[in-house]
Order: sequence, then structure tokens, then C-alpha cells
Amino acid sequence: MSMSFRNIIPATLLFAFAGATLPSPVLADIQTAQTPRREAPPEVMSEERLNSPEHKGHQAPPATDPAVRRAPHKTESYLPDPSYPDEPYDAAAQLEIYGGKRAVVTPRPLLELGFPQYREGPIGAGHDLIGSKNLVRPQLLAYGDWRTAVAFNDNGATETGLVATRLNLDIDLKLTATERIHAFFRPLDQGGKFSRYEFAGNDRNRTDITLDANIENFFFEGDVGSIHSGLSDRYVDYDLPITFGLVPMFFQNGIWVDDAFLGGAISLAARNSRALDISNYDLTFFGGVDKVSNAGLQDPDGKLADHAGNVFGIAAFADMQEGHLEAGWGYIDDTRDSQGDFSHHNLMAGWTKRYGGWLSNSTRAIWNVGQDPSGGRTQTADGVALLLENSLVTSLPSTLVPYFNGFIGLDRPQPLARGGDGLLKNTGINFETDALTGFPKLDDTARDAWGGAVGVSYLFDLSRQIVAEIATVQPMSSASAAVADQYALGLRYQFNLFGRDRWLVRTDAMYGILREVDDIAGARVELRRKF
Repeated sequence: MSMSFRNIIPATLLFAFAGATLPSPVLADIQTAQTPRREAPPEVMSEERLNSPEHKGHQAPPATDPAVRRAPHKTESYLPDPSYPDEPYDAAAQLEIYGGKRAVVTPRPLLELGFPQYREGPIGAGHDLIGSKNLVRPQLLAYGDWRTAVAFNDNGATETGLVATRLNLDIDLKLTATERIHAFFRPLDQGGKFSRYEFAGNDRNRTDITLDANIENFFFEGDVGSIHSGLSDRYVDYDLPITFGLVPMFFQNGIWVDDAFLGGAISLAARNSRALDISNYDLTFFGGVDKVSNAGLQDPDGKLADHAGNVFGIAAFADMQEGHLEAGWGYIDDTRDSQGDFSHHNLMAGWTKRYGGWLSNSTRAIWNVGQDPSGGRTQTADGVALLLENSLVTSLPSTLVPYFNGFIGLDRPQPLARGGDGLLKNTGINFETDALTGFPKLDDTARDAWGGAVGVSYLFDLSRQIVAEIATVQPMSSASAAVADQYALGLRYQFNLFGRDRWLVRTDAMYGILREVDDIAGARVELRRKF
């Protein structure tokens, strides 16, 4: 019997249909293929699954104590969502339930190459260049701020009206999650002189455009533990942050060290001690061999000699006894042969704690010792200073902050590395200048003097701030940097422009009464653009 090709196809379809419907014993001899079946789970799972025999890499299923039992589910314990058919939906009222919080507009850097900054969603796997345990995720960012101010300053001997500008530019090359190379430029100022136009004053220089291509700081920072993990392809159980280059250092809230010098640092970070009841402590060892700005090292003309010495030191902090302890030791090594030896030790300790739920206090002590210049030269760094910072905890602890700060200094106490600023930068707004226009201030050296500041800061809704303060310096001898008693009243008001955090307007005004010398006064308005 013959069969044509056109009859083969219907016959084949009929046979396949019959095979799908007949029981398996009937087809035992004629079945030639099977549908792929899902394989049984392996003995060892990489993730938690119901009834898995064994797994690893994730948290195990919770173990239940035999003495407990599951509570039965009762649908009557739940009520339906409230319904307000007679009231229209009010989005603003719904936001107020959460304190009026809204989505924060994320600022974007001026330049952003590679992986984006502050983006939602998956961040990408990175590149396995130095090890799969420390993936490379290159990212180049440029950001900073541009400050421009108009000021009228009366510093006693000179009066100046000027417009000055300053550009702070940070360049950040992120290599991995823990390693980066950073550079910082200030191209519109040099040596404390800013690009400016002086339109008033008894000795004014009408226009001065100051350009500076020097790098203010340039350094590498990373974690030895992460680098070790990447190179060895295994996770290590330690962290060891390091940095080297032209590195900015900031210790003791900037009072002790706030400077960039050529050197490096290494830290033992995030440690704890059960025996000493220390929940967290850090130890940082640092050193610098150039551009160390210590007020105890001066040229013959009285200017800072920032190429004249080395610095070595240890800084530590610890969270303990419901407070915060900071301590440090530093040594300034004068490398000059012809200027005498102005080397000395510098010790500082601070304790911060809240007392009774109403007073926050920071007490800091700094002590310079061991300076013995040759040739009968006068010491430039010796003595001790005590600094007290106090604020009251009000019913609005985040926005309304009354404060009263005090100090007393004996002989010539100096910070370890702070440029030309003195120890009293954080004592009050009447002790700080603006690093732009030469805004007047009271004597900030704490040299053979005592005094303080009393003021109040109010931040409204955190987008504005007003500060009012009175301050004084009382010299204790003729060796004090202040000739006679000094008093000042200072005001500051700053706010975000256009309701955004990129534009900031700040206004300052102060008037100082200086006995036996001319009074000082200043008023300024600054516009700052962050990018």
C-alpha cells in the first residue's frame, strides 16, 4: 500500500495527538522524546529556599523555639482604610503629616564623568582590574563654590571698600569605593591676596586680578585592607586608611590643626575597648616635611616660615563615658640653622559631653612646651590655653541655640598648624575673619589674655540663620597681643536664595571698641554659588 506525501502530514499530527492522550504504558514502546523536566535542587544552595536541606552565603531560616507557636491569623483584627468621600484629597496636608518633608533636589557637580554621583537604581558591577574584591569604578568629578563679597572694612589703621572674589575648585578622581586621588585649586587668590576691586579707602588699589595656578592640595587616600583584598582575592578582616601627598589635615574641630602640608597619615580606625568602655576610637599618625604653617616658625620679618619645619604627631578620639574625648601630641622640628631652633612640643586634649539634658560643653586645653631658641631669641610658642564652648539645650534643640564661650591663655599658646589664624576661631563670630575681604575681628591669639563671647543662633526652618553676639578680650599683661580691653558686637544673617541650597547669601556686621587704639568696624554682603 502506498501513501502520498500529502497524506503523511495529517497522519503524523494524528499520531502525535494520540500519543499525548493515551496513557504512558501504551506509548512505552513508541515514545522517542520527552519534555525537559526541572532538575531537583542541589544538596547545597546559595540562597534560602523553603525546605532547603542546606544552604550557605545567606542567613539561615529562623529557628523556632519549641515553647512558642504561631498565632492564628484573624482577619477581624484589621480594619479597612479610612474613607473621606466628602473631603477632596489635599496633597499639601498629606505632606504635613510627615513634617512637610519633600524630595531633596540633588545637586549635580560641575563636571561628572564615569559613574554618576547620587543616582538611584543599580550602580553597576565595576571593572575587575586590581581584583574582584576591590572593583574599579572610575569617576571624575569637579565641584566647589564661588564666593563674591562686597565689604566696607575699617581695621583702625586702614579703611577699605572693595569687591573681592574667590573660587574653590575640587577635582576628585575616584578609583574604587575606597581609593581616590583629589586635588584642590584656588585660581583667583595667592598668599592671602584675592582678586578684587577697591572702590573706597585711604590707600586703595583700584583693581588687582590675582591668578594662581598652584595646587593647594593634591593627595591619594585609600584603605590598605581593601587594596589587600583586591590583590589577594580574599576578604581581610582589617581596615587601615592611609593618605599621602599635599594633604589637608583637620583635628580638634580645626582649632589644633587646619592646614595642608606635604606628608601623610595612617589611621587605626573604628576600634573599641570593652575593658575601658570605649565604643569607638581612632588613632591617627601623621607627619609633614614641607608647607607646615606653624605660628611659632617665623621669618625675620615676622611672616610665617612654612618651608622651615617638619611636623610629626598623633591624634586620637574616643567615644566613652557618654562623652567624646580628643587628644593629640605634635612636634614641630625647626630645620633652619641660622634662625635659631624654635622646635617645640604641642599637646592638646578636649572633652565634649551633654550634662543634665540642658547643657552641652566642650572643654579644650592646649599646651606648648620645650621651645628653647638659641642666641637669646624670644620664644614664639610656649604657654597654655583653656577654651570653653557651651550651649544650652532649648525646646528647639536643632534651631535655637544660645551659647556662651570663654578662654584664658597664659604666655604664647599656639595651634600646631593653622596658618595665620589663632586659637579662638570657634569662640565666636567676632574672632573670625572671612578669608576674602579682610573683615575685621578681635584679637584671636589668646596670648596672655582672657575673655569670651555670648550669643544666640536661630536657624528658623533650617534654610535661614541669624546670629547675634557680644564678645570681649581682656589682656593680663603687656605681653598680650591686645594692647588694651577689646569689646565687639557682631551680627550675621544668611539664607538660601530661591529656596535652593546652591545659592547662599550671607551678611555680616560688627563693631569693635578697642581701648587705647582706633575702633574697628565692618559690614559685608556675600553671594556664594555651590556647584
